[in-house]
Amino acid sequence: MDAEASRQVRVRFVTKLPPPLRAPTTAIAVPAELSRMGLSEIVNSLILSAEPDHQAQPFDFIVDGELVRMPLHQFLLAKGISAERVLELEYVKAVAPKKQEQPLPHDDWVSAVDGSNPRFLLTGCYDGLARIWKDGAVCTQVLEGHSGAVTSASFINKGVETDGSLHVVTGSKDRSLRLFKFDTSFTTDSPKQIGAYKIFPGHSSSVQSIAVDPSRNMICSGSWDTKIKLWAVEGSEEDGDAVTVKKRRTNSDASGPEESQLEGSASSTFEGHSQCVSSVAWPEQQTIYSASWDHSVRQWDAQTGKETWNMFCGKALNCLDCGGEGSSLIAAGGSDPVLRVWDPRKPGTLAPVFQLSSHSSWISACKWHPSSWYHLLSSSFDGKVMLWDLRTAWPLASVDSHSEKVLCADWWKGDSVISGGADSKLCISSGVEIA
Repeated sequence: MDAEASRQVRVRFVTKLPPPLRAPTTAIAVPAELSRMGLSEIVNSLILSAEPDHQAQPFDFIVDGELVRMPLHQFLLAKGISAERVLELEYVKAVAPKKQEQPLPHDDWVSAVDGSNPRFLLTGCYDGLARIWKDGAVCTQVLEGHSGAVTSASFINKGVETDGSLHVVTGSKDRSLRLFKFDTSFTTDSPKQIGAYKIFPGHSSSVQSIAVDPSRNMICSGSWDTKIKLWAVEGSEEDGDAVTVKKRRTNSDASGPEESQLEGSASSTFEGHSQCVSSVAWPEQQTIYSASWDHSVRQWDAQTGKETWNMFCGKALNCLDCGGEGSSLIAAGGSDPVLRVWDPRKPGTLAPVFQLSSHSSWISACKWHPSSWYHLLSSSFDGKVMLWDLRTAWPLASVDSHSEKVLCADWWKGDSVISGGADSKLCISSGVEIA
């Protein structure tokens, strides 16, 4: 192996990056023991010779669709590639956060986060409150009303504002969902307290997860009562049919103001799981996915409520997300350190197509990047958030922002990772460049 390592390999560097980052494509000989850091130094020096103002940066290298994560001579041996051929190395920017922003403190565990809106972050907390953070820096609204921990929270209309407002749905251990609306132009030195305009009771145990359908007209929820329920958003502010107007105190002060609130009932209920429905996803109008502590991932027809596919993995599951090629891959994690990815399009097999295992404790959340087929993140009770690329089994980066277990995580604006944990902080890691 020492003799092998002392050899040289002829390589050609190619890239899809813009011209200032393009090295000459002439084949050159490099030491066979070089790994990605040594290769990065060579590419940076080649670029620097043509671009004197170039700032050195780390790169990753792809051969035949796979990221190189070992010395070249080991990679060639493992893949059965002849050392006599000119090896074409495609280089891309390394994926890792460049900056840790100021953490956003909360009063209790941060259990839910939504980064789907580029201007505002949404968090849910064990203190029973959800919070809106403008530009990821200032809390502008506090969403009140739950009597238990907020376990899940989501923007309903994502980045689309309606009359200068955004709509939010939250789920809680108090067994209810609540709908809120807030003014996006509101600015003040202290956060504005907002009550729900509609409440969805109906679950008989804690609401553990929520998802909004692609049309933004329906919400589904998963609960510890083992059921999945669907709720209509349409007309929620005015709908007088099938709802009950009830007077509810808006704060704990019995002498405080009262406010009318609408209550809605579920339009349908899906049954099939035998334990807690820990996560739900609604990637296509007709299809809902759910993950459960009963070790199963299930696919449902959103119209009929019939189960159309299921897969048992032998582990209690905490999280699930749909993405990847054609948004057809399912990532899930749970009561072991392994993030698993399945492809339901492959008939006759229920084995994961990828197993990513670098965490050291249970996985609490997973999320596909919104614009990449290859990239996803996972968070864990080991206190880490890891960034993954399906082209390699090793994590691209490990973000160690939290001092205790991480409970939730998401992407934000395509180039930032946000995460909440038992240290009562929301952490923002920015500068993640994904081509």
